[in-house]
Amino acid sequence: MAQRKAQGLTQADVALRIGRPQSFVAKYEGGERRIDVVEFLTVAKALNADPQSLFSAFVEKLG
Repeated sequence: MAQRKAQGLTQADVALRIGRPQSFVAKYEGGERRIDVVEFLTVAKALNADPQSLFSAFVEKLG
């Protein structure tokens, strides 16, 4: 979510880029749904972000 917001993108923007409904993005951002590795890589690409950096930030956040 932080990466998306830092880029000024809405959930709808990301959803359009990955070919999924906005609710898909809302659910994984809200923790209601988990995404698999392939979906994670697709989201990272849609954000023009390095997947390793995104994953490292996620792991750090978990503590």
